[in-house]
Amino acid sequence: MNQTTFIKINPADSVVVCLAAMQKGQHIDIDGRTIVLNQDTPAGHKVLIKDTHAGTDIIKYGYPIGHAKQDLKAGDWVNENNLKTNLSGTLEYTYNPVKEELKIKKEKRHFNGYVRKNGDVGVRNEIWIVPTVGCVNGVAERLAKKLREETGCKDIDAIYTWHHNYGCSQLSGDHENTRKVLRDIVLHPNAGAVLVLGLGCENNQPDAFMETLEDYDTERVRLLVTQKVEGDEVEEGMRILRELYQIASQDRREEVPISKLRVGLKCGGSDGFSGITANPLVGEFSDWLVAQGGTSVLTEVPEMFGAETILMNRCKTPELFEKTVSMINNFKEYFLSHGEPVGENPSPGNKAGGISTLEDKALGCTQKCGRAPVDGVMEYGDRLTTSGLNLLSAPGNDLVAATALAACGCHIVLFTTGRGTPFGTFVPTMKIATNPDLARRKPNWVDFSAGQLIEGRSMEELLPEFIDKVVNIASGEQVRNEENDYREIAIFKNGVTL
Repeated sequence: MNQTTFIKINPADSVVVCLAAMQKGQHIDIDGRTIVLNQDTPAGHKVLIKDTHAGTDIIKYGYPIGHAKQDLKAGDWVNENNLKTNLSGTLEYTYNPVKEELKIKKEKRHFNGYVRKNGDVGVRNEIWIVPTVGCVNGVAERLAKKLREETGCKDIDAIYTWHHNYGCSQLSGDHENTRKVLRDIVLHPNAGAVLVLGLGCENNQPDAFMETLEDYDTERVRLLVTQKVEGDEVEEGMRILRELYQIASQDRREEVPISKLRVGLKCGGSDGFSGITANPLVGEFSDWLVAQGGTSVLTEVPEMFGAETILMNRCKTPELFEKTVSMINNFKEYFLSHGEPVGENPSPGNKAGGISTLEDKALGCTQKCGRAPVDGVMEYGDRLTTSGLNLLSAPGNDLVAATALAACGCHIVLFTTGRGTPFGTFVPTMKIATNPDLARRKPNWVDFSAGQLIEGRSMEELLPEFIDKVVNIASGEQVRNEENDYREIAIFKNGVTL
């Protein structure tokens, strides 16, 4: 991408995006015409390049991102004040399959991972304490702290407890969501050993929960129910954890093919550069990984609204198309059942960064999954069974969605951001800055700057560096959230609390 002051993303677009702040009276030479800016326009924001009547669609990425709320002139700053979403309720969709031939070279790439007994591979070797209910969070935290102090984490990567507030006083869908996500965490290959810590009287009964694990490694996954312990449950927990530590500390990395790698695709604190730099870069990586036989997973269903037909038509089969339609419309019904509009999504930070409507956000967001066909569609809490590109049902909330991606089996979450965020979920959460300013201001948060694409570097030049970075992380290089010890989980809740 050449250094310039603006970019027209698609030939059909009726707006351009300012790559730097522009002032009223400045000129834009575009399509053989000279456009004069009518207002000061911030970086990442849109300028209209043709007169547009009220009610007329405004085009970006080649698709409508909403309609003009009033008559607008070429040179006007387009933002949430003069642009309105076209989104409303559920829709009927028609399957019009599109297949794009991706000419990506197959490479003999590897990473150094931990091969588990069942053949699965982890990119970390950690000891985890997983509470069945929030009532034992304190005990779990105390156990993790004591084990860290006692061992210094020598010969393993980390020791964590994944505290949460659920496991009791929940009904039906919420109860099952909690059980599924906790099950998925216990079975995740980034854990070399797990202590499941129960109370005893909770709705999420510990023995019944262990049955959901099915055929698990009983040597490396143990259960402690604190109400059944005579005396000090911390002492008994430490006894078990010492045994688990001895087992997990013997594990060593070994070379495994890149086809074993599974990455989650997520964005948060997005801005007007997200769909120009970081998301397309991650999309190119996703296509490359899928071509190597690996797996990528896209979620944030509400942030697909307005771009969903692009994903639907990339589904390999009519059955996958129907699953995607259900995933989209079910989430819309969820919004509508709570009296909320389906298009009320962009946050104040999104708007300040140049995103005006949900369609604007979605058309940038979905670029993270590149152009590969959709191979699988999963419900919330499902575990991966299909390689290639998968879609996962989960909300857009950063921590809930990132947790869902990790829970389905992703080793790493690739997280693009324009505004910045320090958080991480229970797997390495790699932050990719959309703009050079964020990378400069927050080097303690950012792992890679895709903002280089608006500083003159090309996608062809940057992609190999990005691939190397991800492979290094899979092989043990820590990301910023790990260095900062910012790690947590969040479980999707949408029902009654007793």
